[in-house]
Amino acid sequence: MSPPQSPNSSRDQVRPLAPSSHRIHVENEEGINYTSTSTSSTELAKKRRRRRCIKCCGCCGVTTIIAGIVILILALTVFKVKEPKIWINSIKFEGLSALTSSSNLQTNVNITVTADISIKNPNAVSFKFKAATATLIYSDRVIADALVPPGSARARRTFRMIIKVTIMAEKLVGIPRLTSDLVKGELPISMSTNINGKVNLGLFKKNVRIRMNCNMVVDLQSQDVKDMNCERKVSL
Repeated sequence: MSPPQSPNSSRDQVRPLAPSSHRIHVENEEGINYTSTSTSSTELAKKRRRRRCIKCCGCCGVTTIIAGIVILILALTVFKVKEPKIWINSIKFEGLSALTSSSNLQTNVNITVTADISIKNPNAVSFKFKAATATLIYSDRVIADALVPPGSARARRTFRMIIKVTIMAEKLVGIPRLTSDLVKGELPISMSTNINGKVNLGLFKKNVRIRMNCNMVVDLQSQDVKDMNCERKVSL
């Protein structure tokens, strides 16, 4: 039997050593004492909060990275701005009979030019463009201007428009090469236009500029266009 303990020694054993922790003494059969100290509830709560913050920050970081990857993929595929295309389907001249010869040139006659132009929008969103000007040039001189109305080419659709230009025959008088061209029966004319617009992708807008210059030769007798060559340039 173990010897009886004094009251004083019993009070010393149950007296707390510190306000934030307590000790548990275990004596095994060999008489060796083991002491275990537990962490205070305040420190445990801090550790839990720290773990929750780390998990929350990690989830936010992963979500941000995934969202950035998705936006990058969409920007390089679906929402990548593609170049709109423009071309002339047909162009007709009326009133060229007044230019059969230089001797009977009638300066009060109007020459009407009708151009059928198409703009193809290959993007997944619409392409809206502002009003522009189509210019007819003969021998490096502007002989007529036509207003290209504003419009919108829907997503993956082709926008078609008809442009009419009126040329006053009196503007051709005084051009040095006119006489020789009338003798040949052919009139070399060029047509140029610049179209400015935007492709709205929701998060951002992309400015698009389309420039087209077409050189052609007009037969004065048949009033048909031949040898038309167009150069196009798109700036994003």
